[in-house]
Amino acid sequence: MKKTLFAIAAMALTCMTTLRAVAETRYATIASNDVPFNMPQVALPDIPDRTVNLKDFGATGDGGTLCTEAFAKAMKALSAQGGGRLIVPAGIWFTGPIQFENNTELHLEQGALILFTADYDAYPEVETVYEGNTAKKKMSPLWAYEKHDVAITGYGAIDAQGQFWRPSKRGKFTDAQWKELTSGRGIEHKNVWYPDARQDEKAGHKGQPDLRRVTHRPTLLEFTRCQRVLLQDVTLSNSPAWNTHPLMCEDVTIDRVTIRNPWFAQNGDGLDLESCNRCVIKNSTFDVGDDAICIKSGKDKEGRSWKRPCQNVVIEGCTVLHGHGGFVIGSEMSSGARNIYVNNCLFNGTDTGLRMKSTRGRGGVVEDIYINNINMVNIAGEAFTFSLYYANKPVAGKHDSESSASDAVPAVNEETPCFRKLRISNIVCQGAKQAVFFNGLPEMPLSDVVIENSLFVCERGANMNYAKDITFRNVKIDNRQGERIEMQDVKDFKEE
Repeated sequence: MKKTLFAIAAMALTCMTTLRAVAETRYATIASNDVPFNMPQVALPDIPDRTVNLKDFGATGDGGTLCTEAFAKAMKALSAQGGGRLIVPAGIWFTGPIQFENNTELHLEQGALILFTADYDAYPEVETVYEGNTAKKKMSPLWAYEKHDVAITGYGAIDAQGQFWRPSKRGKFTDAQWKELTSGRGIEHKNVWYPDARQDEKAGHKGQPDLRRVTHRPTLLEFTRCQRVLLQDVTLSNSPAWNTHPLMCEDVTIDRVTIRNPWFAQNGDGLDLESCNRCVIKNSTFDVGDDAICIKSGKDKEGRSWKRPCQNVVIEGCTVLHGHGGFVIGSEMSSGARNIYVNNCLFNGTDTGLRMKSTRGRGGVVEDIYINNINMVNIAGEAFTFSLYYANKPVAGKHDSESSASDAVPAVNEETPCFRKLRISNIVCQGAKQAVFFNGLPEMPLSDVVIENSLFVCERGANMNYAKDITFRNVKIDNRQGERIEMQDVKDFKEE
């Protein structure tokens, strides 16, 4: 009997080792065979073969008993032994922030829900980065700072109860929806609903909300300066702000993950991959209230000082059901981005499909971007949009009553953003307001762009301003109104 048990254990260990080797080989194969640049292998976390159960640390999964201390004790216990896996069984586990230790994996079994408390005081104030600059925020519910070998896995779900943090704009709701939304605790001020807000006594104005809950609201997941990160199978939902934010991390793998925020969520981005190196994003689904899959690298002078481009990223087999953009670069990209490959993705009902944006003052170079095999349907705006006037004036090299001619075409310096060497192929868009919109800077046009073997069925065709070395190769634009292609200040355009 002992021999049989030993044989079974040995077989299980061999199976686990084989599965890990298969996973590493699978990611290595993507990097070595399919990617059009020299993609380094993405390393997976090293998690010791050791498990503990959350229940063993006094946690109760009834959705009302606070489990913050149990999570902390479990993580510390694993850390003291060199790491391992924390099992979260089926149940509703109500908690404050969870802080990861080195070599630890949070594993949610089927039927498990981690529900984060809306108690403002349960989250310590920390210094982090938000929208590309240093900021004081509340600690993210899922938090890791300068850790290595961390993972979240399993078929359970995580909910951050963002409805108690996010402001909501009146214009996004019907009368009935707005009435229901504002029936709870909060304050309506200038057509914005601030949930769970109190009157700011210092402001001295009746009805003025206390904005700390809004300005300090955290992202759901913030992993900063971490090495070897894995997110697999889990559902991450309902964040107070951005959903998932790996920042300055190396070797990030996101596989079969579902990322959800309500469609009306203010700043409700899905994945913001910022200044990370060696990343694989695969087979995941996004349904969010802002940009879905977004590449970032800091903002303005502070971002440029990082000197950490977001680079060596493979995004493959992903579906976006709602979002301002399906795949996005910017607008915070001051450290640059390069060697990005997006392949075999579906965007169904996003505001735009491919979205690239920046503005004067950001600086940064974005180059060697490869996008292939993208299917789009029901795109509200442009299938492919590029603008270097994000939230800025003047537009298209023209000055207005608030600016001068020199403002309209300033000299090139370190604050001038640069986008170049983009390769877009095998795009099928069935239904968009516009096929292509390029709006570069007169002092730094969008340059060296090839779109090939693509079909756009749309209301309007292509409109390009301040671009050069643009090639359309076997591109069909089936537009119902206006010219097929309109250009202003475009040099060396070729159609083959």
